[in-house]
Amino acid sequence: MATVLGTYMYPQISYTATIASLNNRLLYPSFFRTIPSDNRQAKTLAALVAYMGWNWVGLLSLNDDYGIVCSQVLKDELQKLRVCIAYHETFGPTTSIWKLNYIADLVIQSSVKVVIIISRDPFVHPLMDHLLERDHTKRIWLGTEGWSRSPLVASKRFSKMMLGTLALCLHEMGIPGLKEYQLALRPSTSLPKDIFIEEFWEGVHGCRWSNKSNAEENGTLWCTGEEKLTRFRGREYEFNEFDFSTHYLVYNAVYALANALHELIFCSSNQDQHGTCEHLKDIAPWQIVNSIKNLHFKNPMGEEIYFDSTGNPPTVYDVINWHRNPDGSIEFVKVGRYNLREFQENELVINATRITWITGEQEIPYCACSESCAPGFRKATQNGQPMCCFDCVPCSEGEISDHIDSSNCSPCRDELWPNENNTLCIPKVVEFLSYWEPLGITLTTTVVTCSFITVSILCVFIKYKNTAIVKANNRDLTYLLLTCLSSSFLCSLLFIGEPQKLTCRFRQGAFGVIFVLSVSCVMAKTIMVVIAFRATKPGSNMRTWMGPKVPASAISLCTSIQLSICVYWMLQCPSFPERNIKIKTGVIIFQCNECSDTLLWCMLGYMAFLACVSFLMAFLARKLPDSFNEAKWITFSMLIFLSVWISFVPAYLSTQGKFMVAVEVFGILASSAGIVGCIFVPKCYIILLRPDLNTRQNLLGKDFGSVSYIVHRPPPSTMRLSILIFFFFHGTCWTIAHYCLYQPKTVDVKEGDSVTIPCTYTYPEYIKEKPQILWGVSDGEDCYNITKYITDNSGNILDEYKERISRVTHPDNWTESLIIRGLKYTDGDTICCTATVSSRGRKPYTWSDYGTSLIFEGKK
Repeated sequence: MATVLGTYMYPQISYTATIASLNNRLLYPSFFRTIPSDNRQAKTLAALVAYMGWNWVGLLSLNDDYGIVCSQVLKDELQKLRVCIAYHETFGPTTSIWKLNYIADLVIQSSVKVVIIISRDPFVHPLMDHLLERDHTKRIWLGTEGWSRSPLVASKRFSKMMLGTLALCLHEMGIPGLKEYQLALRPSTSLPKDIFIEEFWEGVHGCRWSNKSNAEENGTLWCTGEEKLTRFRGREYEFNEFDFSTHYLVYNAVYALANALHELIFCSSNQDQHGTCEHLKDIAPWQIVNSIKNLHFKNPMGEEIYFDSTGNPPTVYDVINWHRNPDGSIEFVKVGRYNLREFQENELVINATRITWITGEQEIPYCACSESCAPGFRKATQNGQPMCCFDCVPCSEGEISDHIDSSNCSPCRDELWPNENNTLCIPKVVEFLSYWEPLGITLTTTVVTCSFITVSILCVFIKYKNTAIVKANNRDLTYLLLTCLSSSFLCSLLFIGEPQKLTCRFRQGAFGVIFVLSVSCVMAKTIMVVIAFRATKPGSNMRTWMGPKVPASAISLCTSIQLSICVYWMLQCPSFPERNIKIKTGVIIFQCNECSDTLLWCMLGYMAFLACVSFLMAFLARKLPDSFNEAKWITFSMLIFLSVWISFVPAYLSTQGKFMVAVEVFGILASSAGIVGCIFVPKCYIILLRPDLNTRQNLLGKDFGSVSYIVHRPPPSTMRLSILIFFFFHGTCWTIAHYCLYQPKTVDVKEGDSVTIPCTYTYPEYIKEKPQILWGVSDGEDCYNITKYITDNSGNILDEYKERISRVTHPDNWTESLIIRGLKYTDGDTICCTATVSSRGRKPYTWSDYGTSLIFEGKK
């Protein structure tokens, strides 16, 4: 009909046709309607779902044009709103019982709480029958206008299951006088003018007029005409009032046509501007169509009436909620309205406080496939599931999400980093080795303490500069070494604190030069030890190297090379402060960029090379007689030095930020402290606590035998430290006096065995006479008090010992051995040798060792 009438441009205004295809203006150019189309209804349903916050719904629809078109539009709209449909099933008048049971089971078994039903009455009724057979069917039903007031579904039988249903219904307004007029209708007052009143009366009250019945029918209810219309009853349902929504649509259609004709007849619009108003004796259909298109007026209830380009009116729906009364009946309560005339934010208005939910909740029930992801997380879609089914995954490192259900996390800027919950970008922590943090305080305190101790040692050496032990250690070289060590401690402070341009430029260079100067001093001491020992041998020409030129030249040469490397580094590619954001995640490392790693490792490598040279020289000199050998202490100090810096390399490369700086500071402190502790602390002990040992006589004479005392007989606790100090610093004998004598400390023997006891001695080269070696026996721990002699003053064996004892002299090796055969317990505890020399009429000078103790097997 619409197609035929549209061909001739006859206007049509429908109040019931909702099919979306009627929007096609090419096929239906003269069609208008006062009821929204199915497309508009689907969009309204989608807006209602979004308003409630539901994103996981089920969909059931009729399998006719109404259900297919409306459901397709609904699915498109829901997809735009990111709402997922768990299932979509269709049904209709011809649907089998098996299919209805399948749909009912699907609804019950699904986790979806909200089910949208696109249907018309009475087709939804069979589906509800099957759902009613299942117990505990608590679902929130969302209905279309086609069954929103269905008397079949809204009966008491379904009231428990349908409680809380939300549905769209056609918007209605109270038409003044219409309800009163209908309730006052009587056949007696309407006939004969109203030819429909009798049929209406029979349909409403279920009675028959007697004048229309030709045969008598037993049990027939006859209409009297006096029945009341205040209650409309049916066999399956009942209502207290009438539904006037359709009346309002008819009312608007009539008013629209009337207004269009009024404007044409009275030229009350802009028709006169087109020159068509003067000759309107006959009104053509197309003129009415044009007038309706331009129509825009307010009806007597104050609502705007107009038609858009597709002939549709403004979309207005009421949202009703099904309430269950105590008697089991259903009451339709208006809880909201969708009005396209309003601004977008006011299109849908819902009074949630008036809604009754089947779940019994006061708030809007939550319906989603997955729980919302909190800020700090992002949604990760589950495999094979709709996009609404997702897992909440924490934001990746360096990213945040600041709202619920974020699909993606946003990265922070370079200088920012996420907080603990990944919800906000905050400034990164700036990390450097500060003076005020525990690590910085500890290192700073250690630096100051070590430097103070070193300066104190220097003051001690300066104060006691004229004592034997200070003179024996080359005073000038000692002062320089202590000054360098104190400076090396203090240069560590350049590595602590906030990096500055000046500190970054000079800290590595200062460290490298000072340390090489310190190592050069140690190496110079080692060289002088070797030269001094060699110079004591007869015929040696090493005496010419004993002056200060050798250590000064060695120190200058070694230091100048390191100084050249550091100056080239500072001029060519100086270090500079930088904020590094790549080394450590979430932290800005405020550090000194060394600019050239090659030059850094060249500097450290050269320092390590000098330490190795010094260590090897001292290590080779360790075989010198103990009483002549300070090289052992230097060896030990260099061993500590090298151990620290060998360990430094992997530790330095495996750390980052302030801990890398702390490792370097620790390396400086540990290596410097090792040199101070090994070389100078023992001397300070002798100077301050054992001044009786700090004499030229003790350094030249018997007191050098303390080495043997330590080995074979533990000393009293008060003496152990001083003896240990002399053990490491016994080399002073040949740096000053060059009178030394050495014997084995102990010899393990059995009674009746034979034993050979060597005695090695040295003396200054300018002494031309050879020393006289005398042998004796001491019952004590040393050779201070010889109880009896084995030789006479001329060195000959006494007669009582000639059978068992003999002497063997090796003058080229400066060694004499005593051979004892048939050992007896009575031979004594300690065999001692002494050396005596006289030169140019001077008083004879005698020196000795602690002697060789005989340890008899089985004797304590």
